[in-house]
Amino acid sequence: MIEQFIREVLAEDIGRGDLYARVSAPVAASAKIIAKSDGIVAGEAYLRVLSHIEGFVIVWHKHDGDRFVKGDVLMELEGDSHTLLRIERTLLNMLLHASSIATLTRKYVDLIAPYGTKLLDTRKTRPLLRNFEKYATRVGGATNHRMGLDDALMLKDTHLKTIDDLESFMAEARKKIPFTAKIEIEAEDFEMVKRAMAVGADIVMCDNMSPQQLTEIVAYKRDHYPSILLEASGNISLSTVEAYAATGVDAISTGSLIHQANWIDLSMKMD
Repeated sequence: MIEQFIREVLAEDIGRGDLYARVSAPVAASAKIIAKSDGIVAGEAYLRVLSHIEGFVIVWHKHDGDRFVKGDVLMELEGDSHTLLRIERTLLNMLLHASSIATLTRKYVDLIAPYGTKLLDTRKTRPLLRNFEKYATRVGGATNHRMGLDDALMLKDTHLKTIDDLESFMAEARKKIPFTAKIEIEAEDFEMVKRAMAVGADIVMCDNMSPQQLTEIVAYKRDHYPSILLEASGNISLSTVEAYAATGVDAISTGSLIHQANWIDLSMKMD
């Protein structure tokens, strides 16, 4: 899957061929990828496949999950000049995109680490980039939520509007979905939390609730349904995530890990 993705990315950029190669002869060349800002490296798994496909060598100075600061050399590249110049933008785009997501994710992870709360990503990913972007959140320290609709059954508010009898629906769902698949129900208030727990949800997602509300829900869950997992979601940011983690919820999910990640600054310099 990674190889197919990379071949498509290369085809997008190279098209019918790099015009530079028409007017110059290849020579032995080397280059460095240099950090122009601080961050977390992500993209190694993809760049290793890129180097195999295109036949150049990467000498790694930083690996997936490593921190770097402005001025660090992340890696050195060795190959012929045509190859290094042809793959420059593909390599940098993948490295920048993944590292930017991992960098923001690590900021969240560091804030909630003392509470033992899991950080989850969401399905708010760019079309056809889900595997890539969720790989980047993992490198940053998050745990993947659903990869798609076939992973688990989540009943969001939109689903619940179509269900007349939730108890009967849950009984039928348990017969038809895979044995290992979990059922998660979204709740927007305490009453819906109680109902979701009573009908046998494996996970209850508390949407757009305050930390104060969640503290009460966590206490209720511990007293009545200790095996059910609680997930907090909805407009959670770097400035508020610690307060949510302190409530004792099992996990916090936020799409901002991906859609709010600002690109860090990296560049390739030929030797």
